[in-house]
Amino acid sequence: MTNKKIDIVGVQIDLGASQKGVAMGPAAIRYAGLKDGFNGMDYDVNDKGDIIPLRDGESKPDMLHCEQVIDANKRLYHEVYDSLENGRVPVVLGGDHSIAAGSISAVSKFYEDKGPIGVIWIDAHGDWNDNHTSETGNMHGMPYSAACGFGPDEMVDYGQKPCYVSTKHCVQVAGRDFDKLEAERMRNSGMNIFPIYDVDRRGMYEVMKEAIRIASEGTVGIHLSFDVDAVDPAYAPGTGTPVLDGITAREAFLAAEMVAESGKLLSIDMVEVNPILDEGNKTGRLACELILSSFGKSVF
Repeated sequence: MTNKKIDIVGVQIDLGASQKGVAMGPAAIRYAGLKDGFNGMDYDVNDKGDIIPLRDGESKPDMLHCEQVIDANKRLYHEVYDSLENGRVPVVLGGDHSIAAGSISAVSKFYEDKGPIGVIWIDAHGDWNDNHTSETGNMHGMPYSAACGFGPDEMVDYGQKPCYVSTKHCVQVAGRDFDKLEAERMRNSGMNIFPIYDVDRRGMYEVMKEAIRIASEGTVGIHLSFDVDAVDPAYAPGTGTPVLDGITAREAFLAAEMVAESGKLLSIDMVEVNPILDEGNKTGRLACELILSSFGKSVF
């Protein structure tokens, strides 16, 4: 990556999830040494602080805490867009994964005149529900669908005329817990999906090689959205929706390192770190190091 200017912005939100605690995720990742790590790699780092959700707001059975989630995403959209306008690379710290609706929308809109962006979504879940298919109403299961124009549109439309991301440039990696209707919607959308058994059979190197090709071919670059629950709970216990038999920490680092080597990274989310459920900030440290690896930190 040639741009050595980083903006960090956190979102203290767990309202998109059923398990509380990920609102403290940004603090855990920072505490693990994120800024010092970037400084040690000669990056110019500006920490913009955290977005704090509204104290109260409207909630619907099919979109819980929708007013607060959408407001937080709208404010994140403006923070990310502002960073890009100032020539800086946004590093977004969650919070639950609902925040990706705001971050991806901003990146896609900013680059609209230059070309489409690609998205690599590394996650145990698809996050491809809308308010009609969600089994829980939790909005952290909807942002990827929303960012690609498959709804709910309220998550990404803040009056700016959204620039949706084409699914032909979008990839889901390491999924292993899809709702039935969600999986059907993903297949019908044209999404490129590499579930966990593809990682098992082909290896993370081959999967990420193909994912990076899909997300970068014909695009201006890649937004990486990384949910720590993609990693097996043995390595990342501090997350609210753990799913057994995930990728190893080493596979996660390989994925991050390959994104860095591509030179195509435009922006990143790191989400779903829950310090309440963690063991001595093990997951916070992992998330921190994965971010640094995505920006070129290496062991040699």
